[in-house]
Amino acid sequence: MFLGHFGVGMAAKSASKEVSLGTLFLAAQFIDLLWPTLLLLGLESVVVAPGSTKLTPLEFTHYPISHSLLAVLGWSLGFAAVYYGLRRAAKPALLCAALVASHWFLDALTHKPDLLLFPGGSTKIGLGLWNHPPAAIAVEAGLFFGGVFLYLRSTAATSKAGRPLFWSLMAFLIVVQLGNLFGPVPPSALAVAWTSQAQWLLVAWGYWVDQHHEARGA
Repeated sequence: MFLGHFGVGMAAKSASKEVSLGTLFLAAQFIDLLWPTLLLLGLESVVVAPGSTKLTPLEFTHYPISHSLLAVLGWSLGFAAVYYGLRRAAKPALLCAALVASHWFLDALTHKPDLLLFPGGSTKIGLGLWNHPPAAIAVEAGLFFGGVFLYLRSTAATSKAGRPLFWSLMAFLIVVQLGNLFGPVPPSALAVAWTSQAQWLLVAWGYWVDQHHEARGA
């Protein structure tokens, strides 16, 4: 899942309007931001295997540090602790923790059974919507456009750049998703790891967008 995570991040703006969209993106995508670094360090692994599912050619062979449920819950608590330490705001910290944890549960909808409950375990979770393209695309689109709606309802642009920045980010996210679905197969796992690092730019873009928006009624 890709767009769905960003949709959940945008939707969270309506629950805690003081948290920047960049921070919400960082929390919602934290697991997938961590994962490529672990790939490059050789601590996790992925194989490019066309046909692994109907929508992705990636075979997630080993990623217990970033994507097992127990580890994700640990990352969510760590993220919340850092946020609280910096901001001294309990409600936003809990929201960020929920966003980090939400990543695993959303992935469980689309992945085939490859998500561990805890490192070293044998039980693997995954409903496999990636093998049912219409359902997978519908779920992601619903999450994404629902998030767009809630973000726009919760904020107002404070400059002429506000709306163009937002809509250009939305368009770029959709283009990336289309590339993921219909683009060429990645040449190697190393290419996947380096390309995935570009998601940090999306977090930075989220901060940029939010600098030109404020909560409605603020």
